[in-house]
Amino acid sequence: MQFLPFSAFPRCNIRGFIYTFASNTDCIMEQLYEFFNKKLNETSLDFHRYKYSEIKWNGRSFGLVGPRGVGKSTMLLQYIKENLDVADTLYVSADHIFFSTNSLVDVADRFVKMNGKHLFIDEIHKYPGWSRELKQIYDSFSELQVIISGSSILDIYRGMADLSRRVPIYEMQGLSFREYLSLFHGIDVPAYSLEDILAHKVNIPVPHPLPLFQDYLKRGYYPFGDDVELQLELLQVINQTMEVDIPQFLEASVTTGRKLKQLLMVVAKSVPFKPVMQKLADITGISRNNISDYLIYMERAGMIAQLRDSTGGSRGLGKVEKMYIDNTNLIYTLTPREAEIGNVRETFFMNQMRVRHDIVSSSISDFQIDDITFEIGGRKKGQKQIESASRGFIVKDDIETGFANVIPLWAFGLNY
Repeated sequence: MQFLPFSAFPRCNIRGFIYTFASNTDCIMEQLYEFFNKKLNETSLDFHRYKYSEIKWNGRSFGLVGPRGVGKSTMLLQYIKENLDVADTLYVSADHIFFSTNSLVDVADRFVKMNGKHLFIDEIHKYPGWSRELKQIYDSFSELQVIISGSSILDIYRGMADLSRRVPIYEMQGLSFREYLSLFHGIDVPAYSLEDILAHKVNIPVPHPLPLFQDYLKRGYYPFGDDVELQLELLQVINQTMEVDIPQFLEASVTTGRKLKQLLMVVAKSVPFKPVMQKLADITGISRNNISDYLIYMERAGMIAQLRDSTGGSRGLGKVEKMYIDNTNLIYTLTPREAEIGNVRETFFMNQMRVRHDIVSSSISDFQIDDITFEIGGRKKGQKQIESASRGFIVKDDIETGFANVIPLWAFGLNY
């Protein structure tokens, strides 16, 4: 791929970086392209997230959201690098210092005048009033494709109210066990449907998957799981989400962020459990009237997961029956010495299966997907809990292969 040469843009003599940003649009655009080219050069094409093949990339406009650190920015840059001409494409991050004194509309206007066709705006939630300007860009530049992404799912969906149905939103979560095998170990496995998993059609080129599965549970959900400072990075993700993203969405104080973190720790040490709002209010000092709303915000931000009953489904407003930390990596980060294995198993199953299925609580067992009942446990788990199920399965940890209605837990990590 040929990168756009800097000589194609007006050169300027500058004494101060900030002065240039505030005074010369062409030089600013050059700086933005320099940032864009640097990002492209750093982007590897060796591994693609599951969402890459599901997005309708030729749409006039769309958004990509997901918790911090799951690989959204990388995926956008991969698509650009593999499919678009950088001569008419621009990728910017809305937290770039340029946007402290210039607007998104300014960039879009200048970009279109330079024959730009594809504008990618990352971290858009960090730009105040982004939804109004995005609407103006959409309405003013019909020839321009605009793609946005952001980590603050709450802010993105609130902003979408101004955009009606103009900008469809795709959601992406962290790595599946299948993706972890590919990214960290170079082991390629196809995605299997739930029915294939239940029919024992899973074929994995690993003689003993359990050691890899145990590693995944502790560090495999995030693409940066190989980093030496993984625990520190995960704590930063948690702190940024709980102390900045959610309080900013609520227009609340720093004190609220601290209470939210306290609530998260209470959840982490108690899960899985059925939440009692008054008890949570007493422990955290948060008003009982606010607890349920805060839990929903934490859920949308990728910090916790709430298992609902079938009246509204996992994506609806059903009654919350159990609460979990969002993924197993967060469990081992928040409570490394108190990570209860039963909780880890249930968290993994719910986390992996929710991508493709509406997973709800079961009146007789752990989980229900459509007419299928699932009981999660270890090697010695029996059949008693699903005896009355019309179609029931025992999902066992610590086994390499399944038989009859017994399925190994790790196999459900190959669903996406």
